[in-house]
Amino acid sequence: MIGCLFIHGFTGSPLEVEPLMEYIKERTDWVTACPVLPGHEEGGSLRGISYTEWLDAASKALDELQCQCDTIYVVGFSMGGMIASTLAAHQSIDKLVLLSPAVFYYSPKQLSIEIGELWREMLRGQLKDNALYLRYHAKIKHTPLSAAMQFRRLVRQYRPRLQDISVPVFIAHGLQDGIVPYKSTQYVYDTVASKEKTAVWLDECHHLICHCENNQWLFGKVYEFLHT
Repeated sequence: MIGCLFIHGFTGSPLEVEPLMEYIKERTDWVTACPVLPGHEEGGSLRGISYTEWLDAASKALDELQCQCDTIYVVGFSMGGMIASTLAAHQSIDKLVLLSPAVFYYSPKQLSIEIGELWREMLRGQLKDNALYLRYHAKIKHTPLSAAMQFRRLVRQYRPRLQDISVPVFIAHGLQDGIVPYKSTQYVYDTVASKEKTAVWLDECHHLICHCENNQWLFGKVYEFLHT
């Protein structure tokens, strides 16, 4: 049995990776999981939350999948990409997918601006997705500085561990990402020890890469990587 763990990003939720998760579920019988990281619950607060709590929650979800499955894939988005990388460096998994990996710091102010722009785009064309952007934008506006500092500590602590990753890895980044610079993907590609590694950049995609216009092409590439 195959298990696939998805890890969302800072201030986000499983909605960030839900389109990819649904794409995988429609085409496989894999066991999927996407835990809500501490402080990211609906109506929750990031105040007083440590980055180690995010790591522990992801590690616990991985342990639970490993109890059910003998093959494990991990998909991480943004900060979730750093958490996924940490798991890959220290625990037994089979393949790793990193989407818009937050290897370098980003600005909460810039994140708020970009999400606002994305929300306006969605209002013009895809009303069914408004809930994601409304929730995301509201969460960012109320993010305490202490939580942003915890994110920075996570990146600073675990970025050097990328060199310990040896499993096959697929990395994707939007060239219009105003939150995490797309050089992050090149850095990961150059740093991991994996012999099998692929990096792709999508011309028209912003930070929320699973919700970009070209997401079906991206999902096909991720599926191909995981399924072969």
